[in-house]
Amino acid sequence: MSVLFTSLISVDELAEHIEDEKWVILDCRHDLSNPNAGRSAYAEGHIPGAQFVHLDFDLSGNKINDIGAFCGRHPLPDRSIFVAKLRSWGISNDTQVIGYDGQGGMFAARLWWMLRWIGHQAVAVLDGGIPAWQAAGKPVSTGVPSVRSGAIQDQDPLVRIASVHDVQANILSRLSTLVDARSADRFRGENETLDPIGGHIPGAKNRFFKDNLNEQGCFKSPEQLHKEWAQIITDSRKSIMQCGSGVTACHNLLALEVAGMTGAALYAGSWSEWCIDPRRPIATGDRD
Repeated sequence: MSVLFTSLISVDELAEHIEDEKWVILDCRHDLSNPNAGRSAYAEGHIPGAQFVHLDFDLSGNKINDIGAFCGRHPLPDRSIFVAKLRSWGISNDTQVIGYDGQGGMFAARLWWMLRWIGHQAVAVLDGGIPAWQAAGKPVSTGVPSVRSGAIQDQDPLVRIASVHDVQANILSRLSTLVDARSADRFRGENETLDPIGGHIPGAKNRFFKDNLNEQGCFKSPEQLHKEWAQIITDSRKSIMQCGSGVTACHNLLALEVAGMTGAALYAGSWSEWCIDPRRPIATGDRD
């Protein structure tokens, strides 16, 4: 297929294709403190034709790996299981996938990254999400669409992954720039409510994912994002994005894509995996 949208799509652009049979729209709304919130919001009203996907059950895998180690609150699922889910949503290799949420791309960016993880390039996030859709006067639906199975195939990844061992080795080598997408207070080790220990990985820099957005909840321009990110990293190909559990780090990866700064890796286990092992060093405050 000819690739149409690979990073962001506007409300008007999506509206033009809302009935296109080659397009699949996925509602990724979620609340980390209330796992049922996204499904409830979907039932109350969603973009017509959209299917609901759940961060915990559809975009995450087992928290305990094959050797019995905790690998984070939202570890990546087995690739074959994820591909099967994509097929159940009607996605094939020639499908344009659109993800959206109600939080500025906080969760839809995870879907975007994961599709690129299995080699699918035609995936984009609705800029501004469903709030922008509704603000533009576009319709919503409460109906659940009927879906025919897709035939997407697992292909070579378009993204890079960094393991906990890569991150640990980088503390000494500093060959890569590690960037933490959490809020500044959680980065400093304050007000931690999601993980058992507060702080950050030594050497990490802080770029709160919401700083990628403008006052309207849409992504800043490519030029502005490039200007801001260039003050944080010198080479995106030598950078690793992380957060609390590998979700909002994908928002920073999407922002880098929009800025034309490609090639950064995702540490999917992120802080939730890192902090569980007392042998791993922890920094607090603004120091590294």
